[in-house]
Amino acid sequence: MAYADQQMSGNRVVAIIIVALLHVAIGYVLVTGLAYEAAKNIVERVTTIDVEEPEPEEEPPPPPEEIPETAPPPVVVPPAPIQFESPNIIRDTTREIIDRPAQPERVVTQTCADGRTIPASASCGPATKTCPGGQVVPVNAQCPAFVQPKNPTPRGNPGRWVTTNDYPSRSLREEEEGVTSVALSVDANGRVTGCRVTGSSGHPRLDEATCKNMQRRARFNPATDSSGRDVAGTYTQSVRWEIPQ
Repeated sequence: MAYADQQMSGNRVVAIIIVALLHVAIGYVLVTGLAYEAAKNIVERVTTIDVEEPEPEEEPPPPPEEIPETAPPPVVVPPAPIQFESPNIIRDTTREIIDRPAQPERVVTQTCADGRTIPASASCGPATKTCPGGQVVPVNAQCPAFVQPKNPTPRGNPGRWVTTNDYPSRSLREEEEGVTSVALSVDANGRVTGCRVTGSSGHPRLDEATCKNMQRRARFNPATDSSGRDVAGTYTQSVRWEIPQ
């Protein structure tokens, strides 16, 4: 009996311990569960506070990008299409030449310094020309009327300008004879202005007598030029000195 009572007492102790442990466990669970709920509520209260956030400032729109100005691309003109004739087509070129109107021949000209217009292949030549009278005029100008120049012509009989009566006396005594040729200078009025011996007789007294008498007696019509004007000129004459018989 005592042994059975002891065994029952031990079982009761064990049961009591187990029950105590269960209560402790249940209490711990309850305590820890309540503590978790309380902590969760605190966290929710803390985390659920409404905080008014400031409205974000609107940023101004960025400025438009500047597009650099570029020169427009050059205009490229496409080349004209080249037309090729088919080798199988034979053109009647003879007909085209006949039907084609004749083109006037173009003459290339040039203007000379004197105003003449001549073909470009020709030469202008001199710009002036000399007329028959010796005048120099532009090549396209007309020469003035030409008059044949004339030497002085005697008025009266030239044979009476020097005669045997003019024979120097000394030349007669010494029988001097000969032919004296002279050139007389005649002005535009027909007067003798000078005498020059061009051929001597061989006797100075005869030559001197020839010029002396001609200058005193000779009269002339003046010379004329190509225009017919009176000009100075020269007249030539010879005198034969012979002792009269």
